Amino acid sequence: MLQIIYEFFKWLILPPGSLLVVLGLGVVCVARGRRRSGIVLLSLGLAAFYLLSTPAVANLMMRSVETPPADASVLASSNAQAIVVLSGGFERYAPEYGGGATVDGMTLQRLRYGAHLVRKLDLPVLVSGGQPDDARMSLAAMMKVTLEQDFAIPVRWTEERSRDTYENAAFSVPILRQAGIDRVVLVTHASHMARAMRVFEAAGLKVIPAPTVFAPRSSLDLLPRQSSLHDSYYALYEITGALWYALRR
Repeated sequence: MLQIIYEFFKWLILPPGSLLVVLGLGVVCVARGRRRSGIVLLSLGLAAFYLLSTPAVANLMMRSVETPPADASVLASSNAQAIVVLSGGFERYAPEYGGGATVDGMTLQRLRYGAHLVRKLDLPVLVSGGQPDDARMSLAAMMKVTLEQDFAIPVRWTEERSRDTYENAAFSVPILRQAGIDRVVLVTHASHMARAMRVFEAAGLKVIPAPTVFAPRSSLDLLPRQSSLHDSYYALYEITGALWYALRR
C-alpha cells in the first residue's frame, strides 16, 4: 500500500503526470465558466509540456544536476578499496535470456562503466539493489549475473535489501565495513551521483565519484522529443529526491 501511495505522489509531482493535472484543471475551469483561469492553466500546462520536451531545456536541466566525469588520474591515485555499482531498474520479461527478468538499459550502462573501472583499477565489486515486488530475484542478483556472464567480472558482494538510494547506502556500508573497507569508487548516472554521494558519505564512507552517462554539452534543438521529456523527468526526479532526503535528515 505504501508503495502504491509513493508511486501516486511521484506521478502527481513529476511530468507528465503533473502537467496532465494542470491541463485537466484548466479544462474543468473552462467547463465551469471560469474561462480566464482555465485559459491560464491550459497555457501554462501546454508551455511547460513543450519546454520540458525540447532537447535544449532537457539537456540544460540534466547538466544542472550532473556530477562532472571522473579524472582517470584521480581514480588511479584515490586509494579506493572497492567499487560500488548502484542499480537502476530491470526488464520484467526478457525471452531472449530465457524468459526471466534482467537488468534494464540504465543498470546496464552503470555495469558497463563499473566493468571498465574494474579492469583499470583492479578492485573488488559490490552491487546494490533490492528485490522489486514483481520480480523473482533482486536487482543485485541480476547485476551479478550480468557482470559475471557478460563482462567476465567477478562480484565480491551483493546487497539485496535496498529499495531506494538511501537504503543502498544504509545496507551496503555494513557489508563493506565488515570487510574493512571505508573508501570506495561509486558508480551511478551523472544526474544521480550528487544524491547518491550524499547518502553514502552520511553513512560513513569516503566516496570517489565515478559518474556515467552525461547530457550533451550544448543543444539549441527546440523540436519536442519524447526522449527529452524522459530526461526532464529524471532531472526533476533528482531535484525532488534531493529535497526529500534533506527533509528526512
